[in-house]
Amino acid sequence: MTLLDARQVETVLRRLALQAGRAILEVYERPDFNVRLKGDESPLTEADEAADRLISAGLRAGFPDVALVTEEQAETHDLRAERFFIVDPLDGTKEFVQRRGDFTVNIALVENGVPVQGVVYAPAKGRMFYTNAAGQAVEECGPFADDTPGTCQVLRMRAPDPAGLVVVASKSHRDQATDDYIARYPVADMRSAGSSLKFCLLAAGEADFYPRLGRTMEWDTAAGHAVLQAAGGEVLDFDTHAPLRYGKPGYENPFFIARHPEIALN
Repeated sequence: MTLLDARQVETVLRRLALQAGRAILEVYERPDFNVRLKGDESPLTEADEAADRLISAGLRAGFPDVALVTEEQAETHDLRAERFFIVDPLDGTKEFVQRRGDFTVNIALVENGVPVQGVVYAPAKGRMFYTNAAGQAVEECGPFADDTPGTCQVLRMRAPDPAGLVVVASKSHRDQATDDYIARYPVADMRSAGSSLKFCLLAAGEADFYPRLGRTMEWDTAAGHAVLQAAGGEVLDFDTHAPLRYGKPGYENPFFIARHPEIALN
């Protein structure tokens, strides 16, 4: 594969995430909006569709030779490529519908099964995380102008306290199996977050450990995985403890564990 310009990827992903975030907030701030169910019973809103159209058009214009997989375009789900963009235009639609604010825009570049660049933007919370051209994970402070990045803080996972971990878990998908697994570890505090923000809390040193014993798709995790990886973390297959890979048939993930590498697995 020919090399992509990492600076161009950073610039385009960041800009498209901001533009999609504005389109999403236009719907979110209305007094009412329509919600319908997809075939898998997950909710879909016009905000999902507007953000998907915007991001897809921008990626195809900026990188016409790179394959594209998005949650909202079923015809892309059978693609096979060594390099592809993977998009969840609105991760956390349940949070969006319930107006809890924890929804995100997620765009990632995958090469040879590894998410190498990504952006996670939570427009209702005013938080944006991404990998920069130097391979660092950063959180950008506002005002989030499309073509002029604000001040960025380089992120590194904190060294975990083996006697008291801070664990982050899902708001909408917490279950007994997850609680039972977390109980194997010494936990000082629990944090709850929706969507891919959980990966970013680890990257920002606000949590240490995120186990997911539930169904996810690659577009749910790739951008957050890229940010966490650049901050020194890792995402492992729950059963094999091998690094989580991308481009799998159907783009479905196994259960996984996101963690600081110093945390011993039980």
